[in-house]
Amino acid sequence: MTATTLDPTTALVLVDLQKGIVALPTTDPAPTAEAVVERAARLATAFRERGLPVVLVRVAGAAPGRSEAPLRSGRPPADFAELVPGIGRQETDIVVTKHTWGAFHATDLDLQLRRRGVTQVVLAGIATGAGVESTARAAHEHGYHVTVATDAVTDPDPEIHRFSVAKVLPRLAETDTTDNILALLGR
Repeated sequence: MTATTLDPTTALVLVDLQKGIVALPTTDPAPTAEAVVERAARLATAFRERGLPVVLVRVAGAAPGRSEAPLRSGRPPADFAELVPGIGRQETDIVVTKHTWGAFHATDLDLQLRRRGVTQVVLAGIATGAGVESTARAAHEHGYHVTVATDAVTDPDPEIHRFSVAKVLPRLAETDTTDNILALLGR
């Protein structure tokens, strides 16, 4: 778990830090949603101070394909897709709305990043084994350097969180703590 460097044109991508997702329960060893939001806010502040892009991704819907896992029944609350205030959204932030797990599929995220000359992304958010991992996979496949703040991601399922952080994400990204990533950023 060691991130080695951050490119001069690195963007922070915060995945699904919205009211309906942050409200989901998490259990040890995954960090709490509150801890993830606090660490994500620290990262966002540092990126903004350096004039680096901050991308706020939210999900509003789901892919239409069948799966064995049951879908949630009922309508989500009206504020489900609202970004949590704790991340301190700014006018300069890029907001991406997705309808699948990953932030790249059927969105303009890649275009937004390339227009700004971004070559690396730092990821944080919820859920580790869904939105974060899917976004890391796509970023890697799009040729970005990827870093994941492992203490700024969580999942309602602790086994999925543990497996993703230990086995999947290191194959797609460098991984490290928020504090170490901030140190690489010069904070």
